[in-house]
Amino acid sequence: MIERVLIANRGEIAVRVIQACHELGIEAISVYSDADETAKHVRQADRAIRVGESSATESYLDADTIIDAAHEAGADAIHPGYGFFAENAGFAARVEDEGLVWIGPPSEVMERLGQKTRARAEMQAADVPVVPGTIDPVTEPGEVYEFADDYGYPVAIKAAGGGGGRGLVVVSEESEVEDALRSAKREGKDFFDDPTVYVEKFLERPRHVEVQVIADEHGNVRHLGERDCSVQRRQQKLIEETPSPALEEETRDELCEAARRGMEEAGYVNAGTVEFLYEDGEFYFLEANTRIQVEHTITEAVTGIDLVKTQLRVAAGDELSFTQSDVDPRGAAIEFRINAEDPANDFMPRPGPLERYRPPRGIGVRVDDGVDEDDEVSPFYDSMVAKFLVRGADRGEAIERGKRALREADIEGIPTTIPFHSAVLDDDRFLAGEYTTKFVDEDFEFDPETTDDGNDGS
Repeated sequence: MIERVLIANRGEIAVRVIQACHELGIEAISVYSDADETAKHVRQADRAIRVGESSATESYLDADTIIDAAHEAGADAIHPGYGFFAENAGFAARVEDEGLVWIGPPSEVMERLGQKTRARAEMQAADVPVVPGTIDPVTEPGEVYEFADDYGYPVAIKAAGGGGGRGLVVVSEESEVEDALRSAKREGKDFFDDPTVYVEKFLERPRHVEVQVIADEHGNVRHLGERDCSVQRRQQKLIEETPSPALEEETRDELCEAARRGMEEAGYVNAGTVEFLYEDGEFYFLEANTRIQVEHTITEAVTGIDLVKTQLRVAAGDELSFTQSDVDPRGAAIEFRINAEDPANDFMPRPGPLERYRPPRGIGVRVDDGVDEDDEVSPFYDSMVAKFLVRGADRGEAIERGKRALREADIEGIPTTIPFHSAVLDDDRFLAGEYTTKFVDEDFEFDPETTDDGNDGS
């Protein structure tokens, strides 16, 4: 069994991993930058080691210092959380080479699934539907023209190493192809150090549905159901729910089994997520996330399976303790990302001191956070303050419980996304489950004057 874990992260996910470690009797080691010297993940750890200055590149993204900290602490393993090094196959390989356990998939699997064209090929080999697109990289405008002749516009030119909307350029007509190809290559190089791009058919109003998978090194691969992540702004998720209100049971079974099958084909181990686009009754593979997801909480809520503790057990070599038939999601759950942003001002980040922080409580409510009252939300990192999760016997109860939880939350000192979430829960399209990834950017109009949540940041 693993005895000591270094958590190469910060904020709420670091706290979440610390809690899981402590429940398993594992010593938890935090790392921190100058800005996080007194942060919650530092206070809760058994030991904390400084890894650099406030900038992420000089601390949480300093590979040498993180590895040195693990050795200094006598850690057996490193848990990357999400973000920072979580999907960096090179860092994972280095952890393995240093004789440490990487709490995630093998680095060579990460490398294959991190390359979008290779991931598409692996999924196709497992008979997983993919969006029509090129398997080989494209280099010339003529290749884009030829693809568009077959499938029509719009098409998407995408960086092979991209994600989160980076390195993705949508082309609506032939005259845009040359500029779009240059732009996608440039973003791929700038953000992912890889100018390789490919082309696929662009789905105009899809839903974004993902499947949670967990696998062990003994060949057992399970899916834990799906999550609908279609409420997003500029391809950044804001609200997630399970089950998806868009799927019929037969489609849900096919989707989840396709994800499980694809990860089995890839030789996957540990927790991962297979993301799909769903439109007009058809689903298509989008990408695989080789890490724990922010929204893993709602899967835990409906399955009763602690994903982070399962990650630790799998990394220690244990077999999964449940079969696929044991996975029986019940009820509905919704997660709200509470960010230090002003939704009335184009979601402008607004870090600062938490003069008051009283999150909601009560039946069916869970809060994952990396802060306490009087802490500071740092300007150096992601603006997430907390995740509010609600669970109900069905979607209707979860929505009403979400409204109650958002009303009860009392946060002062910074503006948050709580008013936005409250407004979404009153929107007829959301209530009917009839929303797509374009909902926030094109269909939804946020009016802060119509919300009554008591959180104005004053």
